[in-house]
Amino acid sequence: MRPLSASALLEVWERGTSWTPVEQALAILETALPQAGRDALVRLTIPERDACLLSLHELTFGAQLNGLAACPACGEMVELSFNSRLLCPPGTLLPDLETPEPHNPETTFRLENCSVTFRLPTSSDLLDAASSGDAFQARAKLLSACVVSARRGRKSLPVGELPAGVQEALIERMGQAAPLADPSLAVTCPACGQTWTVLFDIVSYFWSEIGAWARRLLNEVHLLASAYGWREADILSMTAMRRQAYLELIGP
Repeated sequence: MRPLSASALLEVWERGTSWTPVEQALAILETALPQAGRDALVRLTIPERDACLLSLHELTFGAQLNGLAACPACGEMVELSFNSRLLCPPGTLLPDLETPEPHNPETTFRLENCSVTFRLPTSSDLLDAASSGDAFQARAKLLSACVVSARRGRKSLPVGELPAGVQEALIERMGQAAPLADPSLAVTCPACGQTWTVLFDIVSYFWSEIGAWARRLLNEVHLLASAYGWREADILSMTAMRRQAYLELIGP
């Protein structure tokens, strides 16, 4: 996996601005890993996808991640600053995207006389669920796609007929079964001492960063093209350091 170039970042930002987060995540990975192919990328589990995005973000923008979270007790805005390797530690085995094969092992748990076997969701599952009419239907469709089998005693059951407690346990177990990136961060409010857990969404974070970066770059291209008459392609092929050096020569 290699960092995204300036021209590649602008292209993916321009194409995906109006897309859903799932489509944006796939667009980023397709741009960085064209050899993998979309069919393989949509079959990655969501934890695998997010681990790849964290690795790509580190290569492109660096490992430092910054954000804000509101304290649920006092409302204080708490600054978050952490290394991406906190979520995806060094040595994490990323999926083989040169010769990708589906790797989504099944897990079974038993509760309330029910036995449920499930797999983790993929981008393909999320895209399919998003076509449902509302959030409730999308949730039901996603769970149905991920449940391999569900039984109560000797009787097979549709997911929707499982007891509510079993369905909630299913969602919890799916989170626990994730083998790669853990998106949860423990946060303590410096104002009141409240502690809570924040779920970090690498897709929205990465896309927001791409958008902010793209707007800054377009401004740089405008200034350099106006001053020197250079083509956009020539400016984008420069390193960030060289572009900055020319911008400093232009002056305020």
